[in-house]
Amino acid sequence: MSLVYFALWVIFNGRVTREILIAGVIISLMLDLFVKHVMKIRLTGATFWKALKLLPDALFYGIVLLIEIVKANFTIIRLVLAPSIQVEPCLVKFNTPLKTNAARVALANSITLTPGTITVSLEGNELLVHALDKGIAEGLQGSIFERLLARMERRANA
Repeated sequence: MSLVYFALWVIFNGRVTREILIAGVIISLMLDLFVKHVMKIRLTGATFWKALKLLPDALFYGIVLLIEIVKANFTIIRLVLAPSIQVEPCLVKFNTPLKTNAARVALANSITLTPGTITVSLEGNELLVHALDKGIAEGLQGSIFERLLARMERRANA
């Protein structure tokens, strides 16, 4: 993993100098030690191939998330600029069928990243979301985020 961290360090720095390379080696080794010993995360071959198998789904999820963010931005712009539209903020509580903590957290974060909604709490399978308008809140349960994350859960367990 140190090599992956080092490669990312060099790529994100955008230039290669002796100082950047030395700092990259030190930071990569320290990060690898931190992940292995403090966080107790070990990347095995099976874990690596499982993550690699989910990469296309994760990339597709990222694209869908970006599209939903853009669509929500236009919705919010319409709400803000149209004086005749009455905004009705609301709190919505719903249960998600997602089974893993990672998928539930990804759903909560995706909702929060989408303009007009904020995940207030996530307890077990229950999410509490503040929506800027009731119309925005209607599409939360059973959203495309939930469907894609459920599919990723099924593929990870297959």
